[in-house]
Amino acid sequence: MIFKDIKIFSQNFWKNSLIVNTILEVKFDFDIIFIQELSWFTVCSIPSSTNCEGELLVGVVNHLNWLTFIRNPESINDFSRVTIYINIRLSSLCFSLHKDIISFKDILLVSLFNNNNIFWLMNVYSDSSHPALKYLKDTKVNIHNLLIMTRDFNIHDSFWDPSFPHYSSISNNLLIIADSFNLDLSFPTNRVPTRYSNNKNDSNSVIDLMFLWSSLRKLDSHLIHLDWHLSLDHAFLMITIPIVEEYVNSFKCSISKDSDEKALFIKDVFLIFRNLNTFNIWRLLI
Repeated sequence: MIFKDIKIFSQNFWKNSLIVNTILEVKFDFDIIFIQELSWFTVCSIPSSTNCEGELLVGVVNHLNWLTFIRNPESINDFSRVTIYINIRLSSLCFSLHKDIISFKDILLVSLFNNNNIFWLMNVYSDSSHPALKYLKDTKVNIHNLLIMTRDFNIHDSFWDPSFPHYSSISNNLLIIADSFNLDLSFPTNRVPTRYSNNKNDSNSVIDLMFLWSSLRKLDSHLIHLDWHLSLDHAFLMITIPIVEEYVNSFKCSISKDSDEKALFIKDVFLIFRNLNTFNIWRLLI
């Protein structure tokens, strides 16, 4: 099966595993879910040859209807803050995690294969010290067909936030990185904040961004959805991305009535039938 588009949902859950599990239950109409600031928790204790009480197995929320892509921690300080869930109905697209290309705990690079082409998805969480951006800036990554790079970049800038009066020099690095991947900043159809402060003295802001592959055609901007009982302090983003350009090349062959072409065509058909060798046709009827 060739999929023509994928429906993406993106959300910062602020370490709330209960809501992550709820989203996986109720958002099955989406194809891919990007999550930032997920929660790690103790799954169980497993037998150990060095510890009589066993070793703690730590993991994230899993669901039977979703494939989970996450970078396993290499140390106690290496827990990833991003994950990608793929709807099982897309299993035939052969999704794969690529730590061999990008090996940073807060950046997840996943590939998919569709219609004889490889495409890429990137989920990013970069806190106020911007370590993910520094990694991408210092690491030369040569990939093509990166469909989307999203989402929590923690950068305030007047370019994407009309309520913020200043320009940030850090945003320039982000735009350079996006350009190196042939990505364009997507502006939402509804220009509203993406993060809502619980402090009355702090204003709401736009720090959750979406960059889309420049080669995509007929692509609408993403939507910022305000769902207070699920979104916590962040709104969720959603978009449908085409992954197959559909070309319909059709033409009709016709011959005009009483034209010279019609007369020649009938003559050719008559000659073909007249020259048919029917000498042994009786053998086929026996």
